[in-house]
Amino acid sequence: MTGPRPAPRRAEIARRTAETDIRVAIDLDGIGRATVATGIGFLDHMLTALARHSMIDLEVAAKGDLHIDFHHTAEDVGIVLGQALRQALGDKRGIRRYGAALLPMDEALAECALDISGRPFLAWSVAFARDKVGEMDTELFEEFFRALAFNAGITLHMTLKAGTNAHHVSEACFKAAARALREAVEPDPRAAGAIPSTKGVLEG
Repeated sequence: MTGPRPAPRRAEIARRTAETDIRVAIDLDGIGRATVATGIGFLDHMLTALARHSMIDLEVAAKGDLHIDFHHTAEDVGIVLGQALRQALGDKRGIRRYGAALLPMDEALAECALDISGRPFLAWSVAFARDKVGEMDTELFEEFFRALAFNAGITLHMTLKAGTNAHHVSEACFKAAARALREAVEPDPRAAGAIPSTKGVLEG
């Protein structure tokens, strides 16, 4: 005799402003499928890697004021993805909560450690040797991860240990975040459905 099936950990969020129109759908218990179209080729590449290595199914459709620059779109995708992640996690009952990964990408080495704590924070210690990768400003990666962390309610530390190639550095960061997320959102079979906090809640 089997017990009750766990509730689906899925969410879909749409957000429209004068600058962007974004829809994000996620399934935390997916297989890493991604359908991503932001209008920013390199961001699409990074989000696809994030989905694949976190095993989170991800759909992102974004239209933004790219004729101005990529800032609004990159940041707002992080906002909506963070909101979707928070909604899909619900009260965070039974998850592992913490995740960490040390990820090599050729000469680059990035470390991500995160806590799905309900207390948003970003510690970003990543330097890029050049201003752009493809057409995307490298400073926008920090903006994306800040928006993601603050809207998901995650404490996130990203540290570059080594690396000079901007493509490799950014990809190492996204893949490290993906592996850390995969660990943190995974159901803990020993938790018996408990909220992983001595306070009994994970909301700040």
